[in-house]
Amino acid sequence: MRIRLGHNRYGKAENRVVRIVRDTPRHEIRDLNVSTALRGDFAAAHLDGDQSDVLPTDTQKNTAFAYAKEHGVEAIEDYAQALGRRLLRATPVATGCEVRVEEHAWERVPGGPGGTGGHDHAFVRRGTEVRTTTVDVTDSGVTVRSGLTDLVLLKSTGSEFKGFLRDDYTTLADADDRVLATSLTATWTFGPDRPDRPAAWNTAYAEVRAVLLETFANTHSRALQETLWLMGRAALEHRPDLAEISFVAPNRHHHLVDLAPFGLTNDGEVFIAADRPYGLIEATVTRDDA
Repeated sequence: MRIRLGHNRYGKAENRVVRIVRDTPRHEIRDLNVSTALRGDFAAAHLDGDQSDVLPTDTQKNTAFAYAKEHGVEAIEDYAQALGRRLLRATPVATGCEVRVEEHAWERVPGGPGGTGGHDHAFVRRGTEVRTTTVDVTDSGVTVRSGLTDLVLLKSTGSEFKGFLRDDYTTLADADDRVLATSLTATWTFGPDRPDRPAAWNTAYAEVRAVLLETFANTHSRALQETLWLMGRAALEHRPDLAEISFVAPNRHHHLVDLAPFGLTNDGEVFIAADRPYGLIEATVTRDDA
């Protein structure tokens, strides 16, 4: 039996890059978590300990920080592409470079210098939602997958779950009116006609996010699966430059609390939020020609 080296890659994970633009009295902040990974013919490093073709992970880290200054971070998709191309050029035996960027959002503290538009240089972290992109760069082209994670959504009505398959171990009752909540991860892949300017990347993100929220809010859900399908379809219809969109959606269960022992009724008003175990729904909505 022959033993051989399989797929491998290496890189620098989770570089915490904070870029503050302070050219004017009103500052801007971009808070990033950047991971890079090079792949290619690095067999000598594994089999012989020969590092002559290996660009150090420390160099990848330094490039991530330098490019935040030199290239700027108007849009994480644009920054990731520039960083990936630079690392690929710097590593002759590499055949591809994947750059993943997570962006943590900040908003301005109200008042102070800047008036109604918020403080010029004081910020507060906004919720748990994180904007993401994964860019894969090769000599033959670039693939861009953008998205978001930890987008916590809840509907207090307009959701049901009934008529499901039952067997000897089924105890779940039909629900005509339930709380529907999830912490959504969505990832969309751009086709060949993807945006090519930083502002256009930002617009695409804002539009897809808005469509997902609107569809979630205004759809009567017969199941989380159906809701994800409708959200994905709406996103692809709204943005022709998207090839597909994928979802990971844990069902954040809210169980009605029995208040009868206390002489109280509970008409869908008091719940216990269970963090585990949870249903996990995953789905991809794609175009036929993707």
